[in-house]
Amino acid sequence: MTSILLDTPNVPALKVENLVVDFKTKNGVVNAVRGVSFSVDRGEVLAVVGESGSGKTITSLTTMALLPSTARTAGVVEVDGHDVLNASEADMDSKRGNVVSMVFQEPMTALNPSMKVGKQVAEAILNHRGLSKAEAMARAVELLDRVGIPDPAVKARNFPHQLSGGQRQRVVIAIALACDPTLIIADEPTTALDVTVQAEILELLRNLVKETNTALLLITHNMGVVADLSDRVVVMNAGKVIETGTTVQVLTEPAEPYTQALLAAVPTLPEAQWDAIFAEERTGEPRHAEPAGNSPLVDPVLDMREVCVDYTSGGRKLRAVNQAGLVINRGEIVGLVGESGSGKSTLGRAPLGLVPVTGGEITLFGGNVLKASTREIRKLRSRIGIIFQDPGGSLDPRMTVGDSIAEPLVMHGVNGKRPGRAERDARVRELLEAVRLPAANANRYPHELSGGQRQRIGLARALALAPELLIADEPTSALDVSVQDEVLTLLLDLQKEHGFGCLFISHDLAVVHSVSQRVTVMQHGNVIESGLSSKVLQRPEAPYTRHLLASVPSPNPIVQRQRREARTALLLSSGTRGS
Repeated sequence: MTSILLDTPNVPALKVENLVVDFKTKNGVVNAVRGVSFSVDRGEVLAVVGESGSGKTITSLTTMALLPSTARTAGVVEVDGHDVLNASEADMDSKRGNVVSMVFQEPMTALNPSMKVGKQVAEAILNHRGLSKAEAMARAVELLDRVGIPDPAVKARNFPHQLSGGQRQRVVIAIALACDPTLIIADEPTTALDVTVQAEILELLRNLVKETNTALLLITHNMGVVADLSDRVVVMNAGKVIETGTTVQVLTEPAEPYTQALLAAVPTLPEAQWDAIFAEERTGEPRHAEPAGNSPLVDPVLDMREVCVDYTSGGRKLRAVNQAGLVINRGEIVGLVGESGSGKSTLGRAPLGLVPVTGGEITLFGGNVLKASTREIRKLRSRIGIIFQDPGGSLDPRMTVGDSIAEPLVMHGVNGKRPGRAERDARVRELLEAVRLPAANANRYPHELSGGQRQRIGLARALALAPELLIADEPTSALDVSVQDEVLTLLLDLQKEHGFGCLFISHDLAVVHSVSQRVTVMQHGNVIESGLSSKVLQRPEAPYTRHLLASVPSPNPIVQRQRREARTALLLSSGTRGS
């Protein structure tokens, strides 16, 4: 039943006053949220930002009464005038999805993999509205159309795995909108998405808030998303609100040192030369690339030319990388960027012999990889370090940190000899010191460390054999901005000290700009642009690169407004807007 308070203008969509959330643990009581207060009105977007452990997600879960039984709460939480903290479970069941709904970070875990997406949207309607199954399904198709799903009647009969990541997130948003809620909570709704898909989702949320007058509580650590979408900002740290204000005020003139440090840690992308780019768009005369800046052969540790990688699926040959080239010189960092499925990670694995290379040439440290024997490849691999995207998944949970770091020494040896325990322990201590971690961490296990500490362990292990080439595949994507800044600074310091070449694979153009001298852009398995980072990321020649740059949100609200206008203009000029 719709609340009689729904049309009362003075009742906020969400009111939180002096909220306290504690958890009972075997080691005592943990104070997760301490005296938090804020409100959100209809038609408003409020962003709650902070690092992992700040209490922002716990606060959002409290508004839907989704905390575990070990939690104790105090204070006031009202959604559309309804008391949440003292409501019964039956009462909250009638409110969840109806008065308040949530858009989760990872749509694949939020959606039922065994149920067609149309039925999942209809299920939310059937739970709260007195409609027949046919009427609910018709409404589900309308909602899928509203959130921009192409051929909604057809897509409604698909399972989640048959949709792209962006389409799955749109389905989750359709479910959240199904019963016209007063409040939508979006918890990191774009973290797992490419920048172009992220831009589309942010535009969708912005338009839906405007059209439906729904309140949106945005939980995120991405300051670019905050600048793009929110009206006001609440900054949390250690369970407390430390700063609040309008988005422009907080992001351009932060008052608190913590907020200032948080913003200072955000990598920024220099604004592209949009006037010159649009002049080229109008005349159809793009600038000519400078070949000398694209692939200079100075002292190459890796030289890939016209590399092709093919996979076979169901008897069909699928080309993942098509005649791609890349050069990395000793002592330089080359960024490799592109969206998911562009082939960048596949190209990064090619020198290691981990993917089926079917054409081209790969020269590693002067040797031909494609003609090398298994023994020769093993020797070449000992000269390469690898940093993986997920540090938790790349470390054996049964091994101590020290044993994980020493593993390359055991596998490959040093100068042809396998070092003894004392020598390995000394090298582990040296590596831990290099990545600025106490030597005592050698006896700990991965689950006992934070995400940033685990990534430092991954970096230490990659450096164990003093590599001449480091391949870093999305090494900071799962980290908070301040931890990301620490890891990137550490990587740059170690690279300067040891002089190794580095292939830095990422979809975050701002991060790539902050670390790389040159950048290569991939799309659909092809290298479409390559050159000095300062040129490619400010005056790109390829239309795809231009769309990528315009889709990267800036943490400055004023700059972000200009970037959003540039993206709209590019979409209109290419005829893809609204498609």
